[in-house]
Amino acid sequence: MAVRSRLTTSKVVDAALELVDEQGVEGLTLAAVAARTGVATPSLYKHVASLADLRGHVGVRLLEEMAERFTRAVLGLAGDEAVAALMHAYRAYVNEHPKRYAAMPMDPLHDELQRAAGMKLMEIQLATLRGYGIEGSAAIHATRRLRVIVHGFASIESSGGFGLPEGLDDTYDQLIRMYLNDLRGTR
Repeated sequence: MAVRSRLTTSKVVDAALELVDEQGVEGLTLAAVAARTGVATPSLYKHVASLADLRGHVGVRLLEEMAERFTRAVLGLAGDEAVAALMHAYRAYVNEHPKRYAAMPMDPLHDELQRAAGMKLMEIQLATLRGYGIEGSAAIHATRRLRVIVHGFASIESSGGFGLPEGLDDTYDQLIRMYLNDLRGTR
């Protein structure tokens, strides 16, 4: 589906995300995006500097998508309900968009282009912890633990890595309870 008319950086990123959804990160090339948008590859350089720059813009979009979803999930909630809602929203995003999630930047806070979007996502997570009185260094460690739990579980789940018959929802709920118990003991 060519989007040749009035090509913008946003439309280039849209096309890149379509490719990622269909083919995974491996399918994201400038030539493929150019073909998808109906332009010659050199025309993309008006909107992105390189494949690395395009991947950076894709990362920003993914961080923004997740931040929007997480915000909706936790809005009006606090404490255990907010944290559980955040963890469920995170897992759902990974399962709904496993190929997009594989394109997520692992360290956006150290990338100039992605820093603001990465900070926004992290701030949502930190905000869910404020009800526990966790701040500063302890909040960073708690955020990392949350990310490791959800990323690990959802990544394994979305790649089909859990083959045993016990229910995955039960296991995930156990992990959430374990994390919540940990948060209550962190104070």
